[in-house]
Amino acid sequence: MTLAAYGFVPSMSRKGNCWDNAVAKSFFATLKNEEVSSVYKTKAAAHAALASYIHGFYNPTRLHSALGYLSPNHYAKKLKQPA
Repeated sequence: MTLAAYGFVPSMSRKGNCWDNAVAKSFFATLKNEEVSSVYKTKAAAHAALASYIHGFYNPTRLHSALGYLSPNHYAKKLKQPA
């Protein structure tokens, strides 16, 4: 079955253009370096640890140069404010 059969639209760039997934690759590299340090005992333990990292540290606290050195949560709040 194709992606379209499941309701997905593939996002692909021209051959040799690797920027489509640069954000995801950057996030997962950070996740592997900062959180994942061993094998989790259960799927539930992995889920809890990753959710805690993402919602407890990465989104509210971790600063990103691409966001003007703001955390993702702070940047999102700033976008919602009237100009």
